Amino acid sequence: MALSLLALITALATSGSLGLWWLRRSLTPMRLNGSPLVQPGEPIPQQVRLPTVRGRSLNAWWLPPPVDALLPAPAMVLMHGWGGNAASLWSAACHLHRSGFAVLLPESRNHGQSDADTFSSLPRFAEDLDAALDWARQQPGADAQQLFALGHSVGAAAALLSASRRHDVRAVVSVSAFAHPEMVMRRWLSTRHIPYWPLGWLVNRYVEQVIGHPFAHIAPLHTLPQVTCPVLLVHGTRDDVVPLDCALQLQQAAAAGQATLMDVPGNHESFDDQATLMADVVQWLRTTAAATTAPAVRQAT
Repeated sequence: MALSLLALITALATSGSLGLWWLRRSLTPMRLNGSPLVQPGEPIPQQVRLPTVRGRSLNAWWLPPPVDALLPAPAMVLMHGWGGNAASLWSAACHLHRSGFAVLLPESRNHGQSDADTFSSLPRFAEDLDAALDWARQQPGADAQQLFALGHSVGAAAALLSASRRHDVRAVVSVSAFAHPEMVMRRWLSTRHIPYWPLGWLVNRYVEQVIGHPFAHIAPLHTLPQVTCPVLLVHGTRDDVVPLDCALQLQQAAAAGQATLMDVPGNHESFDDQATLMADVVQWLRTTAAATTAPAVRQAT
């Protein structure tokens, strides 16, 4: 009897350890290396290293203000999504640069050519975005009073988290942001046929313990109402990773007039008419977020 009980306990402990190993492995982003693929006529980025927390450094690509820009120029920091890298947002960076912005494309820890760390998470994306914003605002030719952030997916959630606790960001462009990490995890568990109760619930509580933050405190539904600058919510109408309903929830949760929703044809990773979308984003930045400094933000050509 005692041997059978010991065997059962051993089997449960082994299964638990294997389960946690599988969970951490499954939640570890696949690292995509490589620099932006620069096409003829596009700006040549400068590769730089930025210090971030825990003694790590980030790889980033810097596009200084265009040579014909009115200085100081607005500065935009673009944060990629989970498993992405700086190249993921290169097209958007080129359009913003043609519109008069200095642009920085950092790569979060465990992504691209940035340093490794023990794990990645929404709060760590936000820490790396903070480091990038601090670096960008200090660069020659960049206007510290015209600091902007654009993020995709978890990068968008990180931009909202960052902007909720700092007041030097003039506006945030949130692309394909989820409303709440709990729902993201529930969809992720469902695709792996893991029932939410009790296993999925326990998994989510374990993830909260690992990252050191309750989901409710870092969820865009919680952070967006605390953001004091204008927010543009861009979301694809065919997004089957983060449903459009998430953007509708965020718009409803925001303070009156604070968040503008721009739902456009596209999915989670791309949009049908990227050029028109970016022109609309720049126009929104010009008329809504940078109205007092409109001459520095030009129409793209």
